[in-house]
Amino acid sequence: MTALITASELATRLDGAEPPVLLDVRWQLSVPGAGAPAFDARAAYAAGHLPGAVFVDLDRELAGAPGAGGRHPLPDLAEFGAAVRRAGVSPSRTVVVYDGGQGWAAARAWWLLRWTGHPDVRVLDGGLPSWQGTLTTDRPAPAEGDFVPVPGKRGVLDADGAAALARTGVLLDARAGERYRGETEPIDPAAGHIPGALSAPTGENVGPDGLFLPPADLRDRFRALGVSDRTPVGVYCGSGVSAAHEVLALAVAGIDAELYTGSWSEWSRDPARPVAVGPDPR
Repeated sequence: MTALITASELATRLDGAEPPVLLDVRWQLSVPGAGAPAFDARAAYAAGHLPGAVFVDLDRELAGAPGAGGRHPLPDLAEFGAAVRRAGVSPSRTVVVYDGGQGWAAARAWWLLRWTGHPDVRVLDGGLPSWQGTLTTDRPAPAEGDFVPVPGKRGVLDADGAAALARTGVLLDARAGERYRGETEPIDPAAGHIPGALSAPTGENVGPDGLFLPPADLRDRFRALGVSDRTPVGVYCGSGVSAAHEVLALAVAGIDAELYTGSWSEWSRDPARPVAVGPDPR
């Protein structure tokens, strides 16, 4: 699966006869009580973005309202479809998504578009910091697209499916190791991890330059975690955003994986769900 595009490749495509649809999905996790002001993605977009890029709001358009299903549940697909059509998304055109460099938000947009049937979505490897061209404050007005999202038959796990996969396959926890171990939990009701899940922080998917590791290196990483061509694989995180980055890394390595969209923010709200702590899966 061709899931990534380099900045130089994107520049060439944007100058070509059939430029891709470009979505700016910058976003940062806001931790209550952390003291830092919340990141204003719309203001960042207004201050400068890639030429032709349309802003898409992760919290409002790539996710539903927080609740029992977690902090970033699946969006209403009619609303999601309307949002991406306004941005010019059609099945016949390549879509490129980028964020501020962390890759989480771009991966969420990539995963959601792929899961709902778009045939050609790429993530700008390295995000905005990798771009060497000019930025603009112009706001494009693209022609309305005609993409109609249709949910895939596979690709999504619920809480029961995640629990089962932790026993019968490989369930990866994409959060930082200290959250997996239960040493700290800045956001959700309980600290720890789903019993049987393996710690696989997203930061280990990229190199010091912020670019994804080569496919062979990613395959080695996931093989060391017990993933093989015959292993069913699932991923979760705090709320289904950084886990999409792990699903993307697995795709770059040639491995299909499912996403537990509710993730720890759903699991930890249910007192009936068991919680494991420490460095071991169980």
